Amino acid sequence: MLLRGVWVKLRVYLDTSVFSAYYDYRLVDRQTLTGEFWKRLDEFEVSTSQLTRLELLQTNDVSLKDNLDHLLETITLHSITDDMRDLANHYVSANVFSPTMFNDALHVAAATMTRQDVILSWNFRHLVNRRRRAQINQINIMLELPMSEIMAPPEI
Repeated sequence: MLLRGVWVKLRVYLDTSVFSAYYDYRLVDRQTLTGEFWKRLDEFEVSTSQLTRLELLQTNDVSLKDNLDHLLETITLHSITDDMRDLANHYVSANVFSPTMFNDALHVAAATMTRQDVILSWNFRHLVNRRRRAQINQINIMLELPMSEIMAPPEI
């Protein structure tokens, strides 16, 4: 992205599904596209949150868990703050996310509060869809927070 004549890397937040897809051999196309994105990681300023680490640690397969943890080693991990939780609760109370989708709301809140340009996800049902993106951005504008683009890895 060109900003005042200087190239600035896009700030990209990865939700848990992007890490999971890297090793998901059941969905070959998605796994391949995720691998292609991963080869371009240095083009972006990439981060995620401690929530992602907690979700990945729930993986039962020890070898897979180690591989997923290894992917996190080169990525900035943001701590979850009270402000992020408050914003996620705001999304839920506004019916953008249901209470059972709180972690999805928290991923968006973490990306918003850390000023990410893009949220990458393979979660089309809960995150990568036009209606939800519009609702999130409407709330963010109302709260004077930045808007985020939510997309799948092949789109970036």
